[in-house]
Parts: sequence; C-alpha cells; structure tokens
Amino acid sequence: MNATVLDLRKNMKEILAALARNEKVNLTYRGRKKAVIAPCHDETQEEIPMKQHPAFGMWADREDMKDVHAFVRKLRKGRTF
Repeated sequence: MNATVLDLRKNMKEILAALARNEKVNLTYRGRKKAVIAPCHDETQEEIPMKQHPAFGMWADREDMKDVHAFVRKLRKGRTF
C-alpha cells in the first residue's frame, strides 16, 4: 500500500487495516519515498512477572526510604531559608 503523510494523518484507520492484513505501507512525502511501515510480529519476547524485573526493588536497601510517609512529607515540604 502507498500512503502520503496526509493519508497517515487523516486515514490512519485504513493504514492500520493494511498493517493488520500484513501489508507493508510505503510512506511518501511530496512524492518521494520516506519510509516503509511494516507489521511487527515479535512474539519471541515473553512477559516476565513484575517482581522478577531488574528494576523492581532497586532502592530497597536505601535507609532514607524506610519510612515512606516521612520521605514523601520531606519531599513536599516547602523551602526554608
């Protein structure tokens, strides 16, 4: 399928339908080909549970965040000079 930048803005539904049909969309701007939008089927990545994510609990050992309410209260406190 060929589409212009204007088509991309105004007819996104048709472009998404073409991608759902596994068609590549050639995107043109002022008559020149600028990009190719291709459907992705990356099902090789499997979801990992949140507790096994590397970023989960990365601040667990910080002493200043042991009391969450006090930490947030300190963040929200106004400046004093």
